[in-house]
Amino acid sequence: MDYNDQMKNRVKRIEGQLRGILKMMEENKDCKEVITQLSATRSAIDRTIGVIVSSNLVECVQKANEQGEKSMEEIVKEAVNLLVKSR
Repeated sequence: MDYNDQMKNRVKRIEGQLRGILKMMEENKDCKEVITQLSATRSAIDRTIGVIVSSNLVECVQKANEQGEKSMEEIVKEAVNLLVKSR
């Protein structure tokens, strides 16, 4: 799997969000603010997982089609399982 710059940048932004949350905790910021930022980070992680799974699905389908390794049904089931595990 090739992880493009967009995917890497998403993870870097998430990293920055997490560092910001730690700073908020160290500064004893309000609980609501911290939870809001944690929720935003979780959403960003979920979206990143979706991007990676969907990109991987396209790549796997193309590869399987060329090589005849797996059926489309198997590939889609694997992708769905990855998404379910991430929840």
